[in-house]
Formats: sequence, C-alpha cells, structure tokens
Amino acid sequence: MSFNNLDTLYRQVIMDHYKNPRNRGQIEGDHLSVELNNPTCGDRIDLQLKVDDGVVQDAKFEGEGCSISLSSASMMTQVIIGQNVEDALKMSQMFSDMMLGEEMEGYEFNLDELGDIQALQGVAKFPARIKCATLAWKAMEQGVEKEES
Repeated sequence: MSFNNLDTLYRQVIMDHYKNPRNRGQIEGDHLSVELNNPTCGDRIDLQLKVDDGVVQDAKFEGEGCSISLSSASMMTQVIIGQNVEDALKMSQMFSDMMLGEEMEGYEFNLDELGDIQALQGVAKFPARIKCATLAWKAMEQGVEKEES
C-alpha cells in the first residue's frame, strides 16, 4: 500500500473513532474516575475505569476535544479492557514512545496487536498535537495509580 493510501486509511480510522466513539459513556457502580484537561487546546476527558483483581474490567470516557484526543480515548479504552494493569501501563509507555518518535523495540506488544492505535503514528510529526493524543493515556495512568494506592 502506498504512503498516500495508508495516510488516507489512518485518517479514516481516526475520524471513525471520533464520529463513532467506542466506550463513550459512564460506568455504573463502583469505579475510578480521573478528569484531565489540556489547557493549551481545550481538550477535556473524564475517564472511568473499573479494575478488579488487577484487571481492567471496563473503561469508558466522556469529554470534549479535537478528533485526535477523542479518537485516542476511544482506541485506548478498546485496547485496555481485559488487560491486567501492568500490561495497560506498558501499552501506555509504548504509546508515549510512539508519539515521541522513539525506538519501539523491547516491548512485548507490537503495533499490530494494539489495533487502530497505529493510525495515530502520524501525530508524532506534529508536536503540538502529542498532548491531545496522550491525554486519555495519562488519565489512565493516574487512575491506575489511584487504584494501587
């Protein structure tokens, strides 16, 4: 597949998650909630996590923001549900490294295993948008830290 076709595909995936977000809403019952915002551009997310026995049982979010921020939240919730907390945190570090354009070796996951998330690779070319893409992941990290303390 040519670069232009791949770029178009990635844009379509991002817009699909933006227009049809997965796991948008609220978790009923006991859950963790972390609210973060990016004052630079106005993105805001309220991430809710249900963690039992060290496993992310459910993840939902609400908020407003750009297509990068909200599609990243949608993609993240899809990939962390069912993961143990340690693996979810490793995925977050891997995603952060991808956003910073750093080496992706040494992870037990590869981008293909992270599903639609690889569509956000191009964000690394736009430093001002990296905070948009990582907002939900930072919220997840904070939520997990709350759970562990």
